[in-house]
Amino acid sequence: MWRLLFLASALPIAIALFTRWMFGLRVIAEIGDRPCHCDLDRWLPAPGDTAMIHRAEESAAEFGRQLRLKALAEWREDEPKAAIARENSRRFGIAVPPFSGIVSLLAVIVAKIPIIGAITVVLAATALSSAIGLLSLPPELKAIARTARKSREAKSFPRRDDEEAVIRCAVAHAWKETLPPILKSLQR
Repeated sequence: MWRLLFLASALPIAIALFTRWMFGLRVIAEIGDRPCHCDLDRWLPAPGDTAMIHRAEESAAEFGRQLRLKALAEWREDEPKAAIARENSRRFGIAVPPFSGIVSLLAVIVAKIPIIGAITVVLAATALSSAIGLLSLPPELKAIARTARKSREAKSFPRRDDEEAVIRCAVAHAWKETLPPILKSLQR
């Protein structure tokens, strides 16, 4: 039974790691270092940013991170329930795998489950957290698309190539941040 659950849990984790690499890490590695230029009068700072000076020249990855933060802030205002649900799924991914590891360790200590069972329980919790994180990602991607459309209409970036690179990096950051931290440590 433990081996079957182990194999059933390994597949979603492998899919989650592959999608994070394919749509997140790979994109940021390819175009994240690209220098981009924006019009500071049209490019608003990220919510909660108190810096007086904002740079018009940044990497696409940094502008993408800022665009994603703006999208999340607007999403919290427009659709608070959906944004809270997404944040709760992220918190679930942060808390459940380590908690299941502690519970599994205690179960091994009192000889209720074998060591392979403890590993399988942690793997199953991680797989569940990954699946929930990936399934809750589409609304965030829609919020990023809305904010990207507003940025295009405002003509924040004089060059179309810079704008496309920033939008792709914003989406890549969403994919990068969707998995539980326990899996993020496997892919750096």
